[in-house]
Amino acid sequence: MSDESDKWRAIGERLRQAREYLELKQEEAADAIGISRSALSLVENGRRKVDAVELGRFSQVYGQSIEALTGSAELPPLPESVQALARAATELSSDDRAELLRFAEFLQMRGPRGEERG
Repeated sequence: MSDESDKWRAIGERLRQAREYLELKQEEAADAIGISRSALSLVENGRRKVDAVELGRFSQVYGQSIEALTGSAELPPLPESVQALARAATELSSDDRAELLRFAEFLQMRGPRGEERG
């Protein structure tokens, strides 16, 4: 029984870390997921289990796979430059973040820099 409790605590900790990485308050995350703030607190403390639907919502809101959130797959570490970009983006307005995302998508579409086009 303790082993199962430890697993739920670990999932709760990963969910808390993902929320904090995005600099979301519990109230903001709970609203986005569709649960109460107190329910989110219980989940993050490993005292409430999440169902598959809720886990899917966590995945969407936090931008991480279900496997990463449950610990069944390890996330590769993000380069420091990507972490710095994410931290900087959290201080932008939602319109500016949308513009930043469009620019990033443009950069992805154009391909690697210096690539010869025929």
